[in-house]
Amino acid sequence: MVDVARLAGVSQQTVSRVVRGATNVAPDIRERVELAITQLRYRRNPAAAALASNRTMTIGVVSFELSVLGPSVALYGISEEARQHGYSTRLVTIDSLDRAAIRAAFDSVGSDAVDGVIVLAPLHEAIAVLEALDIDVPVVTFQQGTPPSSTSVSIDEVRGARVAVRHLLDLGHETVWHVQGPEGWMATTARRRGWAEELAAAGRVGPPPLETADWSAAEGYRVGRELARTPGVTAVFAANDPFALGVIKALDEAGLEVPGDVSVVGFDDVKESPYYRPALTTVTLDFEAIGHVAVTRILEMIRGESHGDIPYIQPEFVLRDTTAAPAH
Repeated sequence: MVDVARLAGVSQQTVSRVVRGATNVAPDIRERVELAITQLRYRRNPAAAALASNRTMTIGVVSFELSVLGPSVALYGISEEARQHGYSTRLVTIDSLDRAAIRAAFDSVGSDAVDGVIVLAPLHEAIAVLEALDIDVPVVTFQQGTPPSSTSVSIDEVRGARVAVRHLLDLGHETVWHVQGPEGWMATTARRRGWAEELAAAGRVGPPPLETADWSAAEGYRVGRELARTPGVTAVFAANDPFALGVIKALDEAGLEVPGDVSVVGFDDVKESPYYRPALTTVTLDFEAIGHVAVTRILEMIRGESHGDIPYIQPEFVLRDTTAAPAH
């Protein structure tokens, strides 16, 4: 670092700021430092940095169900943002939500081996157990649909669900059926709440939500066959896009057209959604941003610089081809 500073004609502290990705460096100075780094083939030594700062330069990540879209995409955002700040990540997955399993996960991460922990387990039971644990490093959680706080990152999924239901009501549908997620997930609660609140605000009666065992397209198909046998169904709000895919297949097999006979809205906007047939109207959630925001806040907490609540990440409605006015 001293050699880089000498070649670039700047202080060692300036080189350090450039390497750490700090923003308070003039563009021309940053360019000079980066050129010197390239010429000298300088590589930051994480072990030396850790010794100098009394930090491990590692962020622990505790996750549940990486097969589910939200945590898996958030994990990518975490690893990318951490790398930009010179941090590595240490992942531990949990397969049970009891206190012992979550405690074991934190022990496995090792508070002496990480500077902070990000928890990607957006389930009510996991958060309840976590709050009862005594953890001696900063912790940031991923929670869905909960109010903003200083230590949790959240998407306003209640609002996302309300926007989806409002779209269907504005098209002229009398009510909206809901394929809900499995119990225990914060996303299930938030999306069901948004659906119910928007129907209530419009003075409409909501039919009983259709329960599922997991987040798969197979469950959407199973429930979709039930919907296809139910008279008067014209609009469906599915709690995720795979549910919507399964519902559409079941309706098609029953001879019902989407959106001619039944309108369907999904949630999450998976990468395949524009290529469903027809292309799926849905709600986009920026799960990758969850990871970036979580790392930003955990680093602020490590430095003792965190202030205020973390703002909601807002969903966006995406209009495609699976919704239309009801047939008369």
